[in-house]
Amino acid sequence: MERLYVQDNFFEGSPPSTMSSMRGLQVLNVSNNRFSGQIPKYLASLNLMNLSLSYDNFEGALPIGGIFKSTTSTSVAGNKKLCGGLLDFQLPKCDYEELKQRRISGTAKVSISVVSALVGVACIFSLLYFLWFRHNKKASTSSSSEDGFLHVSYHSLLKATGGFSSTNLLGVGNFGFVYRGLLDQTQLIVAVKILNLTCHGASNSFVAECEVLRRIQHRNLVKVLTVCSRFDFKGNDSKALVYEFMENGSLDEWLHPVASQYTERSKLSLLERVNISIDVACALDYFPHHYEMPIVHCDLKPSNILLDDEKTGHLGDFGLARFLPEAMHKLLANQSSFVKVKGSFGYIALEYGMGSVVSTQGDVYSFGVLILEMFIGKRPTDDMFENGLDLHHFAKAMLTDQVEKAIDPVLLQEIEELNKTQRVTPEGKNKSWSNIQDCLASIIKIESLALPSLQGNEWTSTIH
Repeated sequence: MERLYVQDNFFEGSPPSTMSSMRGLQVLNVSNNRFSGQIPKYLASLNLMNLSLSYDNFEGALPIGGIFKSTTSTSVAGNKKLCGGLLDFQLPKCDYEELKQRRISGTAKVSISVVSALVGVACIFSLLYFLWFRHNKKASTSSSSEDGFLHVSYHSLLKATGGFSSTNLLGVGNFGFVYRGLLDQTQLIVAVKILNLTCHGASNSFVAECEVLRRIQHRNLVKVLTVCSRFDFKGNDSKALVYEFMENGSLDEWLHPVASQYTERSKLSLLERVNISIDVACALDYFPHHYEMPIVHCDLKPSNILLDDEKTGHLGDFGLARFLPEAMHKLLANQSSFVKVKGSFGYIALEYGMGSVVSTQGDVYSFGVLILEMFIGKRPTDDMFENGLDLHHFAKAMLTDQVEKAIDPVLLQEIEELNKTQRVTPEGKNKSWSNIQDCLASIIKIESLALPSLQGNEWTSTIH
């Protein structure tokens, strides 16, 4: 940093000592604040060319080295308690006996403050210990663990979700239900996934998801805040995962909204869909290339893509995730933590049905289906796909000169509104529409050609 301007604010205290390491700083203006105390001596050692300390509450002797050798480059006007320095600053001489008394007085004040604070802290701790002693059982329901995760009890999750009320239900997954909740201990809005342990594979899914989520961290992955594996009030085993809450819900809700959601939300624009596609691609690229133990998600679909308040895409639900076979020998966890490969009909790679091993190509196949669904606006399980016709064959058939018949009607409406504001060429064509048409054709072409066969390293080029 070369220039720092923080004048005309309400900063108090003394400029932070960490500024002493700002060797590149040339201009510093902290005037018209409430800074007080002595001017930091480290300012004289910086390579400053201009320094303004005017109209603060600095006091004591003005340094005489560095920038303080120049009255034209240094401004200290308005600090009535400053003294000393070069004669050109026209400050009064320092009364060192008075300064000494001030330091002693200041030290006494600090000592009294410290003693008072210690007495106050002791009283608070005594009160807290008394409350803890009386309510030890209740207090044990939630605490912070050594690894930074919050400990939550079944009771706290029950309360946070309003008794797992249907009004707080966000969605239903392969092995459980996801609720919106408000944690009392943090006042944090979260998403709580309650596992349905009567469902075959749910326990293994819980272990697999914990194993994956504790190892990975990426801006386009849903963040897990904590887990809960305890007994409910009936003595039954209860397992739950608590995630960061995503304000804009799932991608599926935006692509296929029900009637009530049409009035509550706007529609996803072309640019927003492209950005979400990139977000998902970045998450998928992270698994095999930027993590020590390559992972396959195995259940990529719109309902597992969650959007935050800025509509940034986050990949979630790792209940079916698998570590790649060639990396499994590095894993110390029991192999029972891996569930049998499943997936969602219409998104799962075709080769899995023929006994092929889990691979990154399988995730990219699902990614191709996801992208086509995002821009065409139809699920791969739509009723129109029958008698050998599927999503990617439909897309390929429309590529030549019928792109407008293939894309989502919502996007067509957006394009029509754009056309009204654009000029039309003498040939009767709109330049913006041509550009959008080329963009959509490229997207559909790449994904539809990638779906039937993904061999070798083709999936890498597909992602990029």
